[in-house]
Amino acid sequence: MKIAQLHELFLQCNLVSTDTRKIETNSMFFALKGDNFNGNTFAQQALENGAKYVIIDEADFVINKQTILVDNVLKTLQALATYHRNYLKVNIIALTGSNGKTTTKELINAALSQKYKTVATVGNLNNHIGVPLTLLSMNNDTEIGIVEMGANHLKEIALLCNIAQPDYGYITNFGKAHLEGFGSMEGVIKGKTELYNYLTENKKHIFINADDPIQTNKLDNYSSKHGFSQTNTQYYTIELLEANPFVQIKVEDQIISSNLIGAYNFTNLCAATTIAKYFDVSLKDIKTGIERYTPKNNRSQIITIENNKVILDAYNANPSSMEAALTNFSNLKDKNKVVILGDMFELGNEAEKEHQNIAQLAIDLNFELVYLIGENFFKTETPSDKAKKYNSFEAFKTHFEKTKNATLLIKGSRGMALERTLDLM
Repeated sequence: MKIAQLHELFLQCNLVSTDTRKIETNSMFFALKGDNFNGNTFAQQALENGAKYVIIDEADFVINKQTILVDNVLKTLQALATYHRNYLKVNIIALTGSNGKTTTKELINAALSQKYKTVATVGNLNNHIGVPLTLLSMNNDTEIGIVEMGANHLKEIALLCNIAQPDYGYITNFGKAHLEGFGSMEGVIKGKTELYNYLTENKKHIFINADDPIQTNKLDNYSSKHGFSQTNTQYYTIELLEANPFVQIKVEDQIISSNLIGAYNFTNLCAATTIAKYFDVSLKDIKTGIERYTPKNNRSQIITIENNKVILDAYNANPSSMEAALTNFSNLKDKNKVVILGDMFELGNEAEKEHQNIAQLAIDLNFELVYLIGENFFKTETPSDKAKKYNSFEAFKTHFEKTKNATLLIKGSRGMALERTLDLM
């Protein structure tokens, strides 16, 4: 079946699903395959659960006219998403980067949705499956789509760009994330800038942080760009007023007070403001959208538990974001500060060195107490009686002493699930 024909069937459906547990009536089910499952085997169940059509790629699972056999389900999903994106002719803003992607995406959406009907990536569904699903969630009412793109190896962003075909793009930053897949910082930069490469080659528009030399150097001669800066008046100038703990910025005559902690969120706020201004959203509406946004899902949340203030930033971590979080935490005026850090994943051969660097930084910043959790942190040298190491969360759990009147930072990679610490308090 040709993609145009499949798209006609897709338009008859309410939504796309890849999980039989979440199928709704009148949906289109794509029988994807994974390392431990074969979606084709769920074709019958998908129909029984209400799917209108089921897309499969193994002839043995053809049931009736509602089961549509294709060569490759994943590639069909991606091709359908691209076709639908062009069918709608919607403006697509893509963003990637080592840190802050999801927060920046949410801020851009908060600002733009004050004027436009927007659709943004849900959560962090930002890979070769999530991006197509985001595109297919858009409809004729959608005016701007905001698509987050994640990657842990080279050519992944290029693939996602070919699927989403963005009109605009922004890279949050370049940090020490996914070094195992990218190989080095140079690999990270090369991988992330695949977004800017796509946009320049297709004569599309780029948003930049003009205070980031990596971005400005790579785009020095590219004319179709728009950016922000604290000092360069060639670009939209935005001032950081404070970050203790919440970040406050000044844009022209407007002061915007966010619900985000950490000076590292300054550029995220700048990007959202700049992009919304480019699309002619008024500063008043930008302020409204940003000030209404509250972080969730373990991303820089501030939680009060009894007499303690907890900064829960346990969604993910890499050396760059860890350093930024620790430095920001040290600058807070609070007393009795306690740090609980979990291992950083996907660092490959750099894991030992990077964990040692972060452990040493945490000690040097002279917090009241530092907990280091995980196999990598357990191997570090920590010449301080204020640093306590545990090779697993279970070991930490048995020794954690409840704090009183303390401010705690909890940060680690997603696999560490350090939000479990809240149950110990």
